[in-house]
Amino acid sequence: MYEHVFSVLWDLLLGHIVTLQETCCDFCRRPGEPPLDLGSIPWLGHALEFGKDAAGFLTRMKEKHGDIFTVLVGGRHVTVLLDPHSYDAVVWEPRSKLDFHAYAVFLMERIFDVQLPHYNPGDEKSKMKPTLLHKELQALTDAMYTNLRTVLLGDTVEAGSGWHEMGLLEFSYSFLLRAGYLTQYGVEAPPHTQESQVQDRVHSAEVFHAFRQLDLQLPKLARGSLSAGDKDQVGKVKGRLWKLLAPARLASRAHRSKWLESYLLHLEEMGVSEEMQARALVLQLWATQGNMGPAAFWLLLFLLKNPEALAAVRGELESVLLGAEQPISQMTTLPQKVLDSMPVLDSVLSESLRLTAAPFITREVVADLALPMADGREFSLRRGDRLLLFPFLSPQKDPEIYTDPEVFKYNRFLNPDGSEKKDFYKDGKRLKNYSLPWGAGHNQCLGRGYAINSIKQFVFLVLTHFDLELITPDVDIPEFDLSRYGFGLMQPEQDVPIRYHIRP
Repeated sequence: MYEHVFSVLWDLLLGHIVTLQETCCDFCRRPGEPPLDLGSIPWLGHALEFGKDAAGFLTRMKEKHGDIFTVLVGGRHVTVLLDPHSYDAVVWEPRSKLDFHAYAVFLMERIFDVQLPHYNPGDEKSKMKPTLLHKELQALTDAMYTNLRTVLLGDTVEAGSGWHEMGLLEFSYSFLLRAGYLTQYGVEAPPHTQESQVQDRVHSAEVFHAFRQLDLQLPKLARGSLSAGDKDQVGKVKGRLWKLLAPARLASRAHRSKWLESYLLHLEEMGVSEEMQARALVLQLWATQGNMGPAAFWLLLFLLKNPEALAAVRGELESVLLGAEQPISQMTTLPQKVLDSMPVLDSVLSESLRLTAAPFITREVVADLALPMADGREFSLRRGDRLLLFPFLSPQKDPEIYTDPEVFKYNRFLNPDGSEKKDFYKDGKRLKNYSLPWGAGHNQCLGRGYAINSIKQFVFLVLTHFDLELITPDVDIPEFDLSRYGFGLMQPEQDVPIRYHIRP
């Protein structure tokens, strides 16, 4: 899970001061190393360009140097690999040579103020993995459906009949994060009544409001560029979240997920204080819930801007409902077999993620090593450098792999017979890694099954219970907030106004 979470803007997160003597020594290239581009500013190198627009900068570097090169970023040498055929050589390399964990720990401390004694990400992953798979995944999926109905339908009914207006990102992000919080961290204690559901809606809205305030500041927080006023505000927001997610406060909540129980036990076994446990739970709220809302925003926006795609998804959902054993108003769960029988929606989700998922996959080079490329070339990497993969550029936006890569095509991941399309090619060879929104290798996101199910359930409920439309039908797709490159799902520069009402 941490691959997707901590692959964040590393451009100014260096953690090391490099002396001029060491820097000059590093500039001397050794045989077999990738081409080096130092930029025009001593020590800083390309840090400013990278921080301003990582995708644009790396695109220019690829055009200049090819699919592997090294750039100087704030005193650090960062080797960038953009050949998807060669990604497996990186993501499956053992930690003794390429390590992600030390950098993850650094960012945990820098962004979330989390310090865990004797922290071993591999041990944590092995303990948490069973809580996100098989029967536990089904339990999470069932609970998420219930909680989505509680917040999505409950809020709308409470607001009264007629049309309601808000931003599409706020709509998607708030309902998904609130339902996800209730799913993983628990609901009001029994009895389960209308009153307790109201409390769940109020409490989850409070959590989302504080979370969103922190989320908006994450790029500045990651870079260390917060103003004095921003620092005070972030400190207050963090304090509020730590209180809301304090273990003592969560102890009275019902239907807590197996994931939460296992994670708290893991923290207790490490001897983590309750105060630090609360901080870790805020980190995990972002890790597990922070990308689903933006993903649903882009998916719904692409559908609203593409009538043919929207009609195809609606038609598929109508077929699902015709084959259901009970009317939608009586459905308390959306079984996995139903979720797995939506190939059009699956293709729409894959295409949306291809266009908007932009995580960095980073590794610290622990020991000098030779990196084999798929085409037979070999490059030397030196200890102390950082290695970066950026699948957003290649494969996801590569015109050799995807025709018209900037264009949303809802059926891009469908074969003519309606089955999932998995055959994509580059340089005449079939790609194993043709889209990587969930990371890859040892650190692939453990919660991807839960995230995919949650997004699909949200879209299902929205399209079957609501009439939803853009307030301005010809509104342009908004540009990305460029500061979000590396955080996972991109967010828009501005929200897109919508109106919606619940169907009778």
